[in-house]
Amino acid sequence: MPRILHLLSQRPSMTGSGITLDALVRHAESAGWDQQVVVGVPADEPSPEVGGLENDRIQTLQFETPELPFPVPGMSDVMPYRSTRWSDMLPDQLRTYRQEWIRRLHPLLGAFSPDLIHVHHLWILGALVKDLTPATPVISHCHATGLRQMRLCPHLAEAVRIGCRRNEKFAVLHSDHADQLQRDLKIPEDRIHVIGAGYREDLFHRRNRPDQPEPRLLFIGKYAHAKGLPWLLDAFEKICPNFPNLELHVAGTGTGPEAVALHSRLKVMAPSVVLHGQLNQTDLAALMRQSTVCVLPSFYEGVPLVLIEALASGCRLVATDLPGVVETIVPRIPQGVIEIVPRPRLDGPDAPVTDDLPAFTRNLAAALERSITAPHPGPISLEFFTWKAVFDRVERMWEEAISSQLSAQALAKFECNATKRGK
Repeated sequence: MPRILHLLSQRPSMTGSGITLDALVRHAESAGWDQQVVVGVPADEPSPEVGGLENDRIQTLQFETPELPFPVPGMSDVMPYRSTRWSDMLPDQLRTYRQEWIRRLHPLLGAFSPDLIHVHHLWILGALVKDLTPATPVISHCHATGLRQMRLCPHLAEAVRIGCRRNEKFAVLHSDHADQLQRDLKIPEDRIHVIGAGYREDLFHRRNRPDQPEPRLLFIGKYAHAKGLPWLLDAFEKICPNFPNLELHVAGTGTGPEAVALHSRLKVMAPSVVLHGQLNQTDLAALMRQSTVCVLPSFYEGVPLVLIEALASGCRLVATDLPGVVETIVPRIPQGVIEIVPRPRLDGPDAPVTDDLPAFTRNLAAALERSITAPHPGPISLEFFTWKAVFDRVERMWEEAISSQLSAQALAKFECNATKRGK
């Protein structure tokens, strides 16, 4: 039975990478892989759940402790929980962060002796794994936020590039990310695999969906400008006079001054705006089945899982022209179920150019109006986006990496024996 070690430097099940980890672990368990998981968590969450694994197979590195006296660093600057921004971390914090991950992983690598390591995010943890176990194949899973952090934290970027470049294979969500890895990290094309993102068919479905629900918009995400939320609220206020019973439901949360200000505005807009906070997958699926349109006005994403989940649940979609949407989702769904809104120009990774925002708001409002009045989509085949399909693509990467390593070891042993015979 092959052994795999999964690594995620932040809290599981609360962001896209955590959901991905959970799904891969579930399917790998069914496929017979022997697994261990290590995740970063706050000290008050010592026993997280991941993929249904027993507690003794889930290890943690705990933050807000004497050894790591700061919240878990998040791969986004605004996380749905208390977190530390990478750009705010002091040199001593970064040094301690690396040291504590090394201290946590070193004994586990010796005891478990994995055949393969799958590390999420092209960032600091992924860059140091080869220092601990040079001979073990490593898969780096790019969720886009690592690429963004390289731009936000240029003082950390070069060490990350050098460290991650040593890893054998790279899983990316779509071809734009593959292009960035080739360009920015100088990764050869044959080491990069586009695997996409998936959804759980058992949770996100159309069963028990009302035939004609009241007009209801749904936003899922963090309270952040980068998610486009302020301009969604502007567009919502613009179209409300045309739809007297229209509601906007918001599932998510956030931390920091930006999130606090948005939360205050959202509360003032009640009862037309309904806040649900951070939902688990089961409750989110139920909310999707009660919604008419799922809207994602974000300026920066990978392949947004929420759009696939919402479409599977019977929603129409409104989204910005993100590469992951245009390249990966649109070609694989029926024409007419999604309205695409051009993003404003960006100043940096996700800050919109102010002059473009009035037109962006108008276009978003118009797309919402068209989607509200359009008929609901019928059943849609989304096989490409199921977690089973994604796992099959990932498992092929795992098997290739292990096979290549075994072949290299066999060759090295043969050459060593040949050298001895020559003597």
